[in-house]
Amino acid sequence: MKLLRFGAAGAEKPGLLDPDGVIRDLSAVIEDFNPDTISDAIFTKIAALDPKNLPAVSGNPRIGACVAKPGKFICIGLNYSDHAAEAGMQVPTEPIIFFKATSAVCGPNDDVEIPRGSEKSDWEVELGIVIGKQAKYVTEAEALGHVAGYCVVNDVSERAFQLEHAGQWVKGKSHDTFGPIGPWLVTRDEVADPQNLRLWLELNGERVQNGSTATMVYGVAHLISYLSKFMTLQPGDIITTGTPPGVGMGMTPQRFLKPGDVMELGVEGLGSQRQKTVQA
Repeated sequence: MKLLRFGAAGAEKPGLLDPDGVIRDLSAVIEDFNPDTISDAIFTKIAALDPKNLPAVSGNPRIGACVAKPGKFICIGLNYSDHAAEAGMQVPTEPIIFFKATSAVCGPNDDVEIPRGSEKSDWEVELGIVIGKQAKYVTEAEALGHVAGYCVVNDVSERAFQLEHAGQWVKGKSHDTFGPIGPWLVTRDEVADPQNLRLWLELNGERVQNGSTATMVYGVAHLISYLSKFMTLQPGDIITTGTPPGVGMGMTPQRFLKPGDVMELGVEGLGSQRQKTVQA
């Protein structure tokens, strides 16, 4: 299934994209897609419904983040060997973990703010994992059973804040609107192999990222198992799994976002996003 949230920011409703591409309103079935409602049981209940019996949503509503109020937004750094090379960094011997503030979450087509004082705002198309079942000390063989589904993530980053100031990467990752997720939460049954998905990003119509999850250093199952050793993963948590090469920081000369730029990005089978940048 392709699950989504639609409506004005802060007043989104849960929905389902039917086979004809029509949004169906799930408000009578579920309150929202959030940490309290994301589960195999709820998804099984929704899957049993005939979409034609659900109200069709008219017009072209705003699409919100596919998960409301995630408890954690976990990021994996340098998880594509070719991206590590363009960043001038070594491929890590273990996954690099950092966090993005959950206040950065926004809809897939919302404007992205350029922070005040920023000179190095950058883009990163990534495969996002949405956790569907609590995971603590799970094995790689068990890991995918704890996934609710997958989504597109743009891990927008400010490189000077991230790398040139003292402290952790979180400072360059957490500005408001730096976490567009969606448009859909695609349930795990529709993603046959998360390690064989194309992902791409275009800046002002120019294809700058064009990669595949096949070249991840650490795959989805390994990441979930690894993270579950250090923290309990809970329903609604988002894990964004790293980006392929083609970010602005890795270009010669380097290239960064400015107000008025347009990013379009997507992951095979998971939909696409489009954001215009604006000054904060």
